[in-house]
Amino acid sequence: MRRVALVHDWLTGMRGGEKALEVLCELYPEAEIFALLSVRGSVSAPITRLRTHTSFVQLLPFASRAYRHMLPLFPTAIETFDLDGFDLVISTSHCAAKSVIVPGRARHLCYCFTPMRYAWDQFDQYFGAGRVGPLQHAAARTIMRRMARWDRATADRVGRYVAISRHVASRIRRYYNRDSVVVYPPVDTRFYVPGGARGSYFLIVSALVPYKRVDIAVEAARRAEVPLRIVGHGPERARLEALGGGTVEFLGTRTDEEIRDLYQGCCAVVLPGEEDFGIVPVEAQACGRPVVALGRGGALETVEPGVTGELAEGDDPDALATAMRACRDRNYDCAGIRAHAERFSRDRFRSELSAAIDDVLDRPAGLRW
Repeated sequence: MRRVALVHDWLTGMRGGEKALEVLCELYPEAEIFALLSVRGSVSAPITRLRTHTSFVQLLPFASRAYRHMLPLFPTAIETFDLDGFDLVISTSHCAAKSVIVPGRARHLCYCFTPMRYAWDQFDQYFGAGRVGPLQHAAARTIMRRMARWDRATADRVGRYVAISRHVASRIRRYYNRDSVVVYPPVDTRFYVPGGARGSYFLIVSALVPYKRVDIAVEAARRAEVPLRIVGHGPERARLEALGGGTVEFLGTRTDEEIRDLYQGCCAVVLPGEEDFGIVPVEAQACGRPVVALGRGGALETVEPGVTGELAEGDDPDALATAMRACRDRNYDCAGIRAHAERFSRDRFRSELSAAIDDVLDRPAGLRW
C-alpha cells in the first residue's frame, strides 16, 4: 500500500490553500499531514481527522499568533521532518513546504501557490521602510536575501511543480528555472450559488494586511461615492478604519454562510491587489456577482472584462474608482457569470490534480521535469 505524506506550510485557517489541501485529504484518507504548526479548531474536519505532525515551531511561545515572525526558523523546521517510509510526497506550498527533504525512492509533487513573495519581488510591500521602520527594514532585507538563496537552492527537491495559475507558473520559471503544469484551485460551486437580487454595496473579503492594498479600495469607494463593506481582520484594520469614513463598514470575521449571503447581495466584489490566483473573485462569480479587480496577476485568468466584471487599468484609486462605476452601471448576465465560475469547481480540480499525480507516479523516482 502506498504511503502518502501531505506537507503544508501551516494550519491556521481555511483559506484557499487549505481548501486545496482538503481535497487532497479526501483523495488520500490514509495520508499523514506534516505542517510547521497547527492551530486547534482552525481547519475543517477532512483535514483534522488525518494524523498531523508538527515541527518544533508548534512548541514556541505565542506560535499560534506570532508564527509569521518566526520565518527565519522555517528552513530548519521543515527540514527536520522525517519522511522515510513514504512513497509519495505532495507539498502544498507558498513558503517552505516545497523544501521538505524526501527519501530517494519517493516521488515529490509540489502544488505551488507561489514562490515566496516576500523573499523575491514583493519585499517592499511587506517590509518597506515606511511600513516597518528603517531598522526592521534593514534587518528584514538581510534575512530575506538569505531566505531567497535557500528557496532557490532547494527548488530541485521537487520532482514536478503544479502551479495554481499561469501567473504563478511564470514565477516558478523565473525564480526556480523550472517548468510547471497549471491546475486552478478548487471553488465549492455547490456551496457558493446565486440567490437574491443584486444590491448596491461593494464587498471586499480579505486579510487586512498591506500587500492586499485594501486602502486603495477604501479611497476608490470614497471617490466613486459607493458603499463598501469589508470582511476580514488583520493588523491594518485600525489604519483602514481611520481612512474609511461613513461609507465604509468593517464587518470583521464572518462565517462561510454569512460571506455567501454577502456575495449574493452585493453589487460586486472588489480585488484591489495583485493576487497569484484569487479565490474570492471566483466564489463571488459562483454566486452570480461580478468582480472589480486590478488588471494584473491571477485576475487576468479569472475575470472577463465586460462579462464577469471589470479590470482596473492602473493600481491607483482613480483607476479602481472608474472600474467600480463602470461595474455599477453595467447589467450583467448572472447565469453567464455563474457558468464561468463552474470552470473552477472542486470536481475539476480533483480530476486534473489526480492526473498530474498519476503522471508523477508513472515516472522514475528522482526525476525532475
